[in-house]
Amino acid sequence: MGRVKVFRDLIGIIKDKASQSKAALISNPRTLSLHLALLRATTHDPFSPPDPTHLATLLSFGHCSRATASTAVDAIMDRLQTTRDAAVAIKCLITVHHIIKRGSFILQDQLSVYPSTGGRNYLKLSNFRDDTTPLTWELSSWVRWYALYLENLLSTSRILGFFLCSTSSSVDKDTEEDKVSSLINTELLKEINSLGNLIEQIAKKPDSLNSNGNVLVDAVLGLVGEDYLSSINEVSIRVSEFKERLDCLGFVDSVELVCVLRSLEECKERLTALSQRKKVMIESVWGSINEVKDQIGNSKAYKEDEGRWLMMGRRNKVSESARFGERVVMKHSGNSVKFSSGRFLSFNDFSFPAYASME
Repeated sequence: MGRVKVFRDLIGIIKDKASQSKAALISNPRTLSLHLALLRATTHDPFSPPDPTHLATLLSFGHCSRATASTAVDAIMDRLQTTRDAAVAIKCLITVHHIIKRGSFILQDQLSVYPSTGGRNYLKLSNFRDDTTPLTWELSSWVRWYALYLENLLSTSRILGFFLCSTSSSVDKDTEEDKVSSLINTELLKEINSLGNLIEQIAKKPDSLNSNGNVLVDAVLGLVGEDYLSSINEVSIRVSEFKERLDCLGFVDSVELVCVLRSLEECKERLTALSQRKKVMIESVWGSINEVKDQIGNSKAYKEDEGRWLMMGRRNKVSESARFGERVVMKHSGNSVKFSSGRFLSFNDFSFPAYASME
């Protein structure tokens, strides 16, 4: 078994060297450094994460022209789709995750609309399999889960109007609370539903047997753990907002909110070990989720019709085949006038007609 491992590692090293030599010979001189950085960041070694230096080089292309950023994203996605090696695939996905978290706006923008003309979803890796060794077979399950998670992360970011977990689009808490309080109920439900889908996907992470303690898996869990803290914080803001609106929520909206909160609670146990940071804050959020859910569930109107309406289920659930043909853009209202929480909520669906300005 040891000889097989050594032989496979040797083949991986040879492949990496051959790929880099090929890139040096046939790549456009203007993009040579890009391709070499990508190949060096996504080697076949299953026991080493992407080198931070090479990741930084890749991210630096986001500070060039939009065409250069597009070329960088194209190269990453092409490597992700053509490889059959689990280690290479995970490293490509880690690179994509770093773009979401630390990339420039131009690089993130290219990622959010990729492919720019629609068509194939390059994060759909549900059929990925690498059965070379027991380790790569298990890493394949991480590839499939991680790709779907990043797909959900991009979808949630598009709904929220900013890149969730991104250091370049961090929002002041007071500003975010003000924005959330101005949303009408249907928009607020859409946001918390999407956040719930994302957290559910986090909870579905594979179990580790052969890959337990593997540095690639640990790197993925580290990045996702940071996302979890950001996501649970966004959930907290929206749960607090719904708490202010309970008396004004319609029955259908109440049912959908309870469904979202129940689904979140079902994930709690699997998420406990994901992050050891901010435990007090996290427990406070779970307490708020349970409190709001119980307040709605104990209301007389809800109890009377719960059985009839719960079959509706949750709307707009993100599927694996979801496409990302739209950019992640900041939200802005049209002609609708939205009122803050707890005040004039009955008017939230009222729109004033647009009149031509008078001079």
